[in-house]
Amino acid sequence: MFVRDRMSSPAVTVRANTPFQDALKLMRDHQCRRLPVVNKQGKLVGIVSERDLLHAAPSSATSLSIWEVQYLLTKIQIKEIMTKDVVTTAPDTPLEDTARLMVTRKIGGLPVVDEHDSVVGIITETDIFETFVEMFGGGHAGVRLTLEVPERKGVLALLASTIRDLGGRIESIGTFRGEVNGQQRIVIRVRDLSKSQLVEKIEALGDRVVDARDV
Repeated sequence: MFVRDRMSSPAVTVRANTPFQDALKLMRDHQCRRLPVVNKQGKLVGIVSERDLLHAAPSSATSLSIWEVQYLLTKIQIKEIMTKDVVTTAPDTPLEDTARLMVTRKIGGLPVVDEHDSVVGIITETDIFETFVEMFGGGHAGVRLTLEVPERKGVLALLASTIRDLGGRIESIGTFRGEVNGQQRIVIRVRDLSKSQLVEKIEALGDRVVDARDV
């Protein structure tokens, strides 16, 4: 799966000379927390977040009158508060690579740019979470198993063929680092088989069933 499959497109963008209040209204209207900043050609020049806007606004403890505050806000333009050094991703980047980049850089969303630096979308942590839920959320009743298996060739193939021979259907599968060196964890959702059937057969293969539940 690639970024283009999950990004929001077209992205809601602003220009560098957009007034503070207009940018804030755009965020509220579109229920987003960050806006890529583009030039006349649609090329990325910065990004502004909801946090940036809130930090730029006068404190509620200010001695200024409401009229003075409103006047100051009309004078603030996005170019004064935007981040210019923007971390981006591309439409054909694998989704897991973009997720890793967001985790490493502690960023909640990335503009998606093409080879010309034009903004073609935006992808956020919500998009990543929704993908994860879709992968493991299923949609049909079945059994969810967490297994601990050796890190060796053929483990997944043997598991898949065993489930097939029993008459089951794999709905989703994911692999993770195990708690012990040389082991990996597998989370798998299976349809058309009972929990008891699966646990008995899989444990006969030598794999350890960490958790099994009907879903």
